[in-house]
Amino acid sequence: MVCTCIGTGQSVYMINIVCVACLFLANILLLRITKRFKIIGSSIIFLFIAVHVVLLVDSNKQVNNITSVSPDFKHVLSIKKNVESGSAVYYRSYFGILARPKDSLPAEIVGDFKVDWLAKDIAAVTYKTADNSIQQFIATYGDRGDGTSYYYVGAQIHGNWQGDNIKVVSNQEGISVTQANQTELFTWDTIEQFGTLAVVLKKNNEAAWTISLNENFEVDSAASQSNVGNIRLYKAILEENQPITLHYKSSN
Repeated sequence: MVCTCIGTGQSVYMINIVCVACLFLANILLLRITKRFKIIGSSIIFLFIAVHVVLLVDSNKQVNNITSVSPDFKHVLSIKKNVESGSAVYYRSYFGILARPKDSLPAEIVGDFKVDWLAKDIAAVTYKTADNSIQQFIATYGDRGDGTSYYYVGAQIHGNWQGDNIKVVSNQEGISVTQANQTELFTWDTIEQFGTLAVVLKKNNEAAWTISLNENFEVDSAASQSNVGNIRLYKAILEENQPITLHYKSSN
């Protein structure tokens, strides 16, 4: 679902328009002014708003806005890509439709983004960079703990996980994914964590998989007990695909 999320630059134009319009209306309602002043004032305000609308439209032409609403309608993913430079910035919403920059996506981005919600509070963004590599950015909006402490996803999913014809193992060496009898190990130095809900597994500086914590996952503060809940495995490709749900099988 698509919605409107106004970034920092755009919000300046919108706030200016609203402030000037409110100030003019307040003068009309609270002060005794002549009809001639009303006409002159209205003309100036109209011109001011028209100029700002033109500037707002022009700024939108320079930026490709990517917005997506979470399945429960509580969160908004907003990314703004500069059409000319290929740079992109991730925005977090505040005060309704307004948003502020949170993170810059690395490297020059080519083409469109693919967005999939892996959970109600986890959005996976897949894209291609100028060096022809596939990357993933994960926007997280929640927590599986009490919200007061940071934890490592890799430590929380320690053990063996099983899905349909696929297996994930998290241990001291890293995280391995086994599919069609082919096992690929991702060492900890090639794994990037996003928030406290997901990690991206990388091979040769390119995203391969994302592992996210499902809504029913319960964080263990000691990270030593049997895991409760599911995880999801999502392949980093630009073609349409669905995340795979895995259940906990055993400890290492």
